[in-house]
Amino acid sequence: MTDVLGLPADVAASESRGQQVLHPSRDDYVETVRTLRDDAGFAMCVDLTAADYLTNPNRRLPAGVQPERFELVVGLLSLERRARVRLRVQAPESEPTAPSLYDLHPGTEAMEREVYDMFGIVFEGHPDLSR
Repeated sequence: MTDVLGLPADVAASESRGQQVLHPSRDDYVETVRTLRDDAGFAMCVDLTAADYLTNPNRRLPAGVQPERFELVVGLLSLERRARVRLRVQAPESEPTAPSLYDLHPGTEAMEREVYDMFGIVFEGHPDLSR
């Protein structure tokens, strides 16, 4: 899927329960979401949450994806494709930050604020990251 959509070559892909899963780095995160929205029709961000793997560091990730304590999980939906895609973005405990998706998907404002409140992940560029 990554080559078809014009995503960076280093964005790993996998499948989970019949759903395409992409594993962009934090550096490629926003551009991956932008490409999926603008070029592939994944116009709706239906979920943004996080997982803390403090006590369960052993999870399945594609080769080349370094597991970190925190993982952002983003669900995107394309009505025209009748498809969903999930993004899993690693965020290290030493620097739990990620770029905000607010400029691409304003509906993520509350979701990012909730992740910040529950996990301490700072979304750079968020308009009101408060508790």
